[in-house]
Amino acid sequence: MKNIYTYGGRPARRNLTVACLRANKAAGRKMTQASATTEEEARACEEMGIDMITISDLDYDAVRRGASYTFITSSQTMCQYYAPQDCLTAALKAAEKGADAIFTPRGMGIVELIANEGLAVQGHVGLVPRKSTLTGGLKTYGKTADEAMQLLDWMRRYEDAGAAAVEVECVAVEALEAINHKTSLLTHSIGAGSGGDIIFSFMEDICGDVENPPRHAKAWGDLLSLRRAMGAEREKALTGFRADVQSGAFPDAAHTVGMLPGEHEKLKEALDKWTPVHQ
Repeated sequence: MKNIYTYGGRPARRNLTVACLRANKAAGRKMTQASATTEEEARACEEMGIDMITISDLDYDAVRRGASYTFITSSQTMCQYYAPQDCLTAALKAAEKGADAIFTPRGMGIVELIANEGLAVQGHVGLVPRKSTLTGGLKTYGKTADEAMQLLDWMRRYEDAGAAAVEVECVAVEALEAINHKTSLLTHSIGAGSGGDIIFSFMEDICGDVENPPRHAKAWGDLLSLRRAMGAEREKALTGFRADVQSGAFPDAAHTVGMLPGEHEKLKEALDKWTPVHQ
């Protein structure tokens, strides 16, 4: 556990720092990263020893409550912030709260802008789904030597922009294995084999909570079946509630409280004698 100060100037403790991640890369130690959106998911990650968590910056507060010590990457989506200054402002706010790194899928100018403020920035290469129309659709990259060299060129460009890490998505296994030691970037592999420094998977894929998971996803649980069973129980309960209310079976004596003995008769007598003040 490392003692740090957050970008916002608060003392904190972290399981890893960027320096730790780089040392692990040099030593060939594989690390794990999962996504989280709730305090409960984040707590489970920390308690189960997941090395890193990636989140939407909108979920940061809840996730940090659940994972006080875990290295958290705060992610921005492609269209979440448009102007460069908005991207920078959001990154600084996330870092002020305690985010350990900032993910952006935007261009090198945005990466450089954020990195210049002393923040660890993560980019994205390989399959970038939002840019897939420019690169021939949803496909695996690095199947040829030329494509693998193009990936390395993209990584070098990220290095020049000041990035510390890069997500490598849907890349041929041998390609990432071959080029990983050629870059100083921390590589987060998703659908790119075990050649990356950090193996990343989404929480819903890990837990089996997706009906049609991507090819590279593996489930170690079956939350989808549990969720469906919960949905069926919810429907059964709501149907029963509505039916019993309509039939008069609910509320019944077992679920209500009556008046004290004799008080009901007194009430009826009082009501018989009662006259409204204003007619």
